[in-house]
Amino acid sequence: MRSWGEPDERVETAALVVTELVANAVEHTAGRRIRCRLLRTSGRVRICVWNRGRRHVPELPGPRDPEPHGGTADGLHGSEGPGPVAFDGPHGTGDGFSLASVAEDGRGLMLVDALATRWGTRTSVSGRLVWADV
Repeated sequence: MRSWGEPDERVETAALVVTELVANAVEHTAGRRIRCRLLRTSGRVRICVWNRGRRHVPELPGPRDPEPHGGTADGLHGSEGPGPVAFDGPHGTGDGFSLASVAEDGRGLMLVDALATRWGTRTSVSGRLVWADV
């Protein structure tokens, strides 16, 4: 990303997001193959982490807005996150949710949600893709 001329702040944010997405793929996949790809477009970098094969994944906080028509042209079903999450403090007294209500293993995706401008998932029978724009 530095060779692309991306600012240090975006490079550091991307490093955190890549770390979280790859860690989740390692934790929640039965397969041995994980791929990470960064795509550069005007004004953003899209981080894509794909893992082949899946185990049961516990319920995690994640994208809440389904894609229109329940899927995409590539046949993968997915959803997109809404952007930053509102945190309500330690006990969750407002409209968002609290860290206390989420298992420790779900907090990495909350970090991705806070750092990325958008993020989402796409799932197929062969694996799962999680992407994030920074």
